[in-house]
Amino acid sequence: MRVAVVDIGTNSTRLLIADVEADGSVTELERRSRVTRLGDGVDATGVLSAAAIERVLAALDEYAAAIEHHGADARPAVLTSAVRDAANGPQFVALVEQRYGLQARAIPGREEAQLTYLGATSDRAGHGTQRTLVIDVGGGSTELIVGAGRAVEFSVSLQAGVVRQSERHLHGDPPSVPELDALGAEVTSLIEEAVPEAVRRGAARAIAVGGTATSCAAIDQALDPYDPARVHGYRLDLSTLKLLLSRLASMDLAERRKLRGLHPDRAPTVVAGVAILIRVLEAFELDAFEASEHDILRGVALHRAGVA
Repeated sequence: MRVAVVDIGTNSTRLLIADVEADGSVTELERRSRVTRLGDGVDATGVLSAAAIERVLAALDEYAAAIEHHGADARPAVLTSAVRDAANGPQFVALVEQRYGLQARAIPGREEAQLTYLGATSDRAGHGTQRTLVIDVGGGSTELIVGAGRAVEFSVSLQAGVVRQSERHLHGDPPSVPELDALGAEVTSLIEEAVPEAVRRGAARAIAVGGTATSCAAIDQALDPYDPARVHGYRLDLSTLKLLLSRLASMDLAERRKLRGLHPDRAPTVVAGVAILIRVLEAFELDAFEASEHDILRGVALHRAGVA
């Protein structure tokens, strides 16, 4: 089955067009991503702004042409944290469905977590019963999923993301140490409240998906241009992440935009993202994560094709 999946997140709007076989194998035909910042201001105002909506629609106009070019048997679109939180979220979902012919849904955090886990673990059948933490740091929320093999044992969607926490805490350019400490303390508190200690002690390894994790892998390798093959499976130690956070937080926005391996559009929120990743690893007593290019896009594709 050929599936075109659109993921409309708080920070980015992404597309995956792929052929999914009955055995679960996935052949990617096209993959695109644009930072559209749909969640700008939602934490403070409770609504999606007209400017943010227009940025997403511009990306979808571009994606619609690619979908028509390839054709697709199914065209699901998932909308996540910003749309869940916004008072005008349902109207935006209806607009996306009507304007582009997509099967659009604002999915709850638990479903987002399960689909992310499915995508992240789809090519890791050989790991058997090893308990794995999947981390997805998004713009408005962070999904934490613990499972073994293909089975999810625990999942939670935290109200912590790169856009939300940047708006709440990081007002200096560059951010100050007290601002970073406040951000980190809030994230740690959210994790400890939402994730039982036994779950936090049970994971043997971590896989991280999403723009923050893949950006960390690209920066650490100084990739230019970005190379998904070198990012997927790349391991980043906690000590390396802490050094990276210190480096990024010492730069102003203009300097971060020029950093090799970091897309300029991610420069405004990457500091918050790395800080969140660090706090998650510390809370779960893990010393590293493995970056993955396979995430909710692949999870939705597999689910829609009926092979997972």
